[in-house]
Amino acid sequence: MSCRGNPLWLPFELNNSSFIILILYSPSPFANNMSLISHRIPIIIHDISMVAIAWALAIIIRYDLPLNPEVEMVFWQVLPIVVGVQSLFLWYSGLYRGIWRFTSMPDLALILRAVFLGTLAIVLILVLFNRLELIPRSSVLFYPFFLIFLLGMPRLLFRLWHEHSFKFLLTGETNQQRVLVLGAGTSGDMLVRDMLRNPDCGYLPVCFLDDKPRLHGGKMQGVPVLGGIDKVVESVESLKVDVIIIAIPSATDEQMRRVVEWCERCTVPVRTLPKLDNIINGQVTLNALHDVAIDDLLGRAKVQLDWQIIETGLRGKVVMVSGGGGSIGSELCRQIARLNPTALVIVERCEFNLYQIEIQLRQHFPDLVLYTHLGDIVDAIAIRHILECYHPYMIFHAAAYKQVPMLQSQAREAARNNVLGTQILAKAAVAQGCQIFVMISTDKAVNPTNIMGATKRAAEMICQAMNANTQTRFITVRFGNVLGSAGSVVPLFKTQIAKGGPVTVTHPDISRYFMTIPEACQLILQAGAMGEGGEIFVLDMGQQIKIRYLAEQMIRLSGKIPDKDIKIIYTGLRPGEKLHEELFYADEKLGKTTHAKILLADHRSNDSTLLTKTLTQLSDACEKYLENEIKKVLKHLVPELNETGL
Repeated sequence: MSCRGNPLWLPFELNNSSFIILILYSPSPFANNMSLISHRIPIIIHDISMVAIAWALAIIIRYDLPLNPEVEMVFWQVLPIVVGVQSLFLWYSGLYRGIWRFTSMPDLALILRAVFLGTLAIVLILVLFNRLELIPRSSVLFYPFFLIFLLGMPRLLFRLWHEHSFKFLLTGETNQQRVLVLGAGTSGDMLVRDMLRNPDCGYLPVCFLDDKPRLHGGKMQGVPVLGGIDKVVESVESLKVDVIIIAIPSATDEQMRRVVEWCERCTVPVRTLPKLDNIINGQVTLNALHDVAIDDLLGRAKVQLDWQIIETGLRGKVVMVSGGGGSIGSELCRQIARLNPTALVIVERCEFNLYQIEIQLRQHFPDLVLYTHLGDIVDAIAIRHILECYHPYMIFHAAAYKQVPMLQSQAREAARNNVLGTQILAKAAVAQGCQIFVMISTDKAVNPTNIMGATKRAAEMICQAMNANTQTRFITVRFGNVLGSAGSVVPLFKTQIAKGGPVTVTHPDISRYFMTIPEACQLILQAGAMGEGGEIFVLDMGQQIKIRYLAEQMIRLSGKIPDKDIKIIYTGLRPGEKLHEELFYADEKLGKTTHAKILLADHRSNDSTLLTKTLTQLSDACEKYLENEIKKVLKHLVPELNETGL
């Protein structure tokens, strides 16, 4: 029987007298204190010595040396009392739990409290001991100030030794990179403090630059603020800076672009902190630093979500994600896992992707009830079986083929997966009583010029028709390109830049809408919580960004000059590729919703009977592998499909 942490009373008799022993099975405070003592012995010896020295100085400052025999005798009689009492107060104040390397104002407060309380106790005891005979009153006044100095100064010097790299000056080591920090706010202060506390990190801050005039000429952590960010080139050259660190996590996209443009005029590497909403608990450390990425320039302002509504809609529910191992699907799974669902069911056809997301979720959410299934959404038997097993309350349908050029010559696979797969999953969801079905669409579904866009538009139509004829709420979320998703231009440009170029762009004027993966997924969750069924929600993507600008910025961030160090070549639009994407049809009047970043498209109605008949034709064409017939059926299904898409 384990009794750890519980007291056990054991009675026994000794010499006809009854005694009770209390045995504690949990570690006693004494045991903990002994462990603390063993690790703090040098500090304890130091402080005891300082108490003795402070008392000696307080006596000596009043009497001339050498002390007369009577005073000396009293001094040696009293010294053990002073040392013992003061040491007890230092111990119980918690001073020995502090680490010298991180000595700060709270440690000084502990010293002040322990010294003054100890002094008061010493005086009271000495009054009882010998009525302060031959102990000058002035010595009692001097003693606490001497002791505060002797206890505090070594701690301060020890911290300065570590934080301000004095040991590097003494040893001659110069392996630290000289750092210029852009941003003298809270984040910059915390970052520099972390550098100074960790001289072995390899960074030595030499100056701040900040656009706030009131900070110019001042110092933070002993590091000067030399001026505005427009002085970055001058400062890098004059101070021989090795690396620039942007410590402005609250910067808007416009501000970040301006800062990076100044940094691009220098030839030194540039690193930055994550966006403010990505910094956990507001803690800024060296570990958070990363190279400036295109996300930092094109990332959007923080999205304010109604997490209470989202969590209420998912907490205690079984949630399923199709394509849960993909870029969007895996991020959706991570977001959902934070919201305490009863269970999360993932269906993914790629074994490796499924393995990766399962490992991540089990590591970061050990209490999550997780079910992972290798499966294809076009496998009706498998999909029906999975839904029968778990009866999900909500399904996020993220499984889709999306490579435009590839799918142009793979019409059967595109139609089979994106259209028929959606139909199979939607029918199974209705059959098993799923309450909400969220279909993730794309801007390429609007006036499509390619097979991929046509199949996604057809999938939207299926969801609209199913919503009109079933109890399940079908909601469609439509948005543009996602930075860093599988197959996006960002990984391609990175690979091309790493090889020394050239970077290939299809057209000088081609542009796209962009958003980050986390933002896209959070807005999908918000739309799912808001939808009542039948809506097509369009995410506000802001302004379109030219792919040429994207390529130029990525080249500059790599420390190269566009068209000089790395060439940009234009290869021409690929089959089915638009010059500019659209987020809604002209006759889809956009309305506002309760969320500023989510718009509602007033979509057109569809003939469900005709749709069912056309989908049957599409299925037959796929079964017979008739590519041309598949394209004709798609054209019939989505009349706005431009002829160039065929």
